[in-house]
Amino acid sequence: MEFWTAERMAQAEPLDADRGQTAGSLRRSSSEQLEEAGSEGPEEGPPAGTPTATHFEGLPMVGTFFFQGTPVSGDATYCSGSVVRSKGKNMVLTAGHCGIALRSAVHRIFVPQYRYGQSSADQPWGVYPLTDVYIDDRYKKNSREAVSDLDFAFVLVGKGPRGNVEEVTSALTLTPTSTYEHNVTVVGYPARDEDNNSHRAIQCDVRTKRLYGFRQMRMECGGYYGGVSGGPWIRNYNPRARTGEVIGNVGGVGGGGDVHWISYAPVYGQDALELYNDAANDIGEKNVHRTKPYQGPGDGPILPGGGTTWKHAKQIASGDFRATGHSDLLVLWTDGEVTLYPGDGNGGFGKERQLLAPNATWKTAAGITAGDFTGSNQFDLLVRWDSGRLSLHGDVGTNGLGGSGTQMAPAGSIWSHATQIAAGRFNAQTYVTDLMVRWSDGELTLYTNVSAGTLGQEHKLKEPNSTWKDATLLTSGQFSGSQKWDLMVRWTSGELDNYVGTTTGGLGSQKQVQGPNKTWTHSVIMTTGEYTGDGLANDLVIRWSDGETTMYRDTRMTTLGTERMLVPPA
Repeated sequence: MEFWTAERMAQAEPLDADRGQTAGSLRRSSSEQLEEAGSEGPEEGPPAGTPTATHFEGLPMVGTFFFQGTPVSGDATYCSGSVVRSKGKNMVLTAGHCGIALRSAVHRIFVPQYRYGQSSADQPWGVYPLTDVYIDDRYKKNSREAVSDLDFAFVLVGKGPRGNVEEVTSALTLTPTSTYEHNVTVVGYPARDEDNNSHRAIQCDVRTKRLYGFRQMRMECGGYYGGVSGGPWIRNYNPRARTGEVIGNVGGVGGGGDVHWISYAPVYGQDALELYNDAANDIGEKNVHRTKPYQGPGDGPILPGGGTTWKHAKQIASGDFRATGHSDLLVLWTDGEVTLYPGDGNGGFGKERQLLAPNATWKTAAGITAGDFTGSNQFDLLVRWDSGRLSLHGDVGTNGLGGSGTQMAPAGSIWSHATQIAAGRFNAQTYVTDLMVRWSDGELTLYTNVSAGTLGQEHKLKEPNSTWKDATLLTSGQFSGSQKWDLMVRWTSGELDNYVGTTTGGLGSQKQVQGPNKTWTHSVIMTTGEYTGDGLANDLVIRWSDGETTMYRDTRMTTLGTERMLVPPA
């Protein structure tokens, strides 16, 4: 430990020294173009409104690794890391590219809540020598490919002067998550600069979002220069108990970002848990070997075309059009083309099938929804036209969309004021033969026992009102898990609500899925189907304003399901 004098640690250079020195933009991966990090030059900096990290005294369980012999031979180098809970009480999380450097280094130590200007003997929580470094051997340093999802490492450290590191500093809990939007505090130790002469820690409280095409989060906050690699992304930190959840670390594509104001972090899945368990059981780093090639997050684009194409998806309907026991996706395009994407029952889709070539007639279709109105166990398509005409096209998967269908209401009817239509099983016992309608004046109506040529019985659930004029999107599904379906509403504010137990007698109890938010104001089309074959129509599909199309598998009464990107954004 005597090697690490105050002067030597102060002179250490960050492993990721080039990070944030130029703006530039991310290069393309082999599969998808990554989001651009920005077109601004170095003198222009981040866009207006981007937050900047603040210096603070740090957290006891977050610190720096110091080591020698990488990548500039003989020079002192460092990365950031955080103590995570483990049965050995001796584990520290960092980035995979830091771990690679640590493996080949000498004089390796971890310094919790590092204090600039103090020697290793005078650090507040002691200094801990490294014993083993666990890295997924499929990871490639600073990769821009799918394996950048594996940019994490678990480091085991020996005891310090006061015992095991976790017993001294407390620890964060490694927390896998299947979603990408979180409120986090990102902590790291950037290199010294004109504003950071004492090499102090920085933090930023920020909302994350998806780095599309990868199992990674993205955050925008300035000040994350070289040295922050491996720093934790912490959720729900409790300063009194010194506890929190670490859901990511600075790392990922290109080592975690090209500019100081955009950073990435891998989202921990099964691969991270397996590596964590190897380290926790201390099986020996030479025994860790992953033979199965890493294929990416498993939720990359699975429908043809990109966001530019899917911006032209005018209407979407879900239904069992082929009588397979699970849903297919029917898309009406702005040029009048209609295509069917056969569901595979596992959240994926087969080869596109064209039901109609581009044509002028179907350009005037204003709204569509799917149900088994003819009771054949094969879904039908109900179409509202600009003219006010309403037509039913039976057994679409077999019969296609030739002809004018069965007329349900003539041109010039009140149906020109049906702003939203959504088929469901609110009253019916077996088939999807109910139709929910939100009218332009805010009235909400439920039609039961709809079949070929008849709209069945009408039930007024809401009188005309100003509130329901703001019900922008409607869909229905088995979000509560029962045979009867629930009504899902997206409001103009972005709020998403589920009405459980809606019947002919009125709306069910209101359950909030998402509060008012800007993100969901960009949802343009909403439909629900049984795409995963679990017997429930609760897989929510959203087409966003940028063309991105997303499936939320197994959505519940009050929570969105696991997010899967079907189409990347434009």
